Amino acid sequence: MEALGPDSDLPAPGNQFAQFAAGCFWGVELAFQRIHGVANTEVGYSQGTLHNPTYPDVCTGKTSHAEIVRVQYDPNQCAYETLLDLFWSRHDPTTLNRQGNDKGTQYRSGIYYYSAEQERAAQESLEKYQRSVPKKIVTEILPAKKFYRAEEYHQQYLEKGSSGGKQSAAKGCNDPIRCYG
Repeated sequence: MEALGPDSDLPAPGNQFAQFAAGCFWGVELAFQRIHGVANTEVGYSQGTLHNPTYPDVCTGKTSHAEIVRVQYDPNQCAYETLLDLFWSRHDPTTLNRQGNDKGTQYRSGIYYYSAEQERAAQESLEKYQRSVPKKIVTEILPAKKFYRAEEYHQQYLEKGSSGGKQSAAKGCNDPIRCYG
């Protein structure tokens, strides 16, 4: 199995996958969990060179992996464009390899597509969003590569309340997201 090969996992029938990198995956995952039509979220690593990376591996910066949220969604209930809108709203896509205090290539901004339709929509959304910000967007838009699920303690981290109290993942919840990493 090649680390840079395509993501060969299959979503549930009728669903599609999307991959997003927007800094620390905890808060981004919780935001996606709250969207109607999102069936499942997983955090993990992709776009890197090491097969089966661990969190310590990724943190070295030597594997080229990004912290990813893989979203499984029902396109009949949630448009891909809705996911893109949330992606842009959850981070600063003009900072290279950094979100807030988190620094390193694993915190880069990226949209990783599974189809030509997703690629087109991602490019169009980048162009649209670029018109609303003064700095150049550095978000990469590339084909989705093999997804490596992160360690279990990272999954639904904020919903489980692993640090600082549980936060709601209820569909439509608008409570502020408090991220600790």
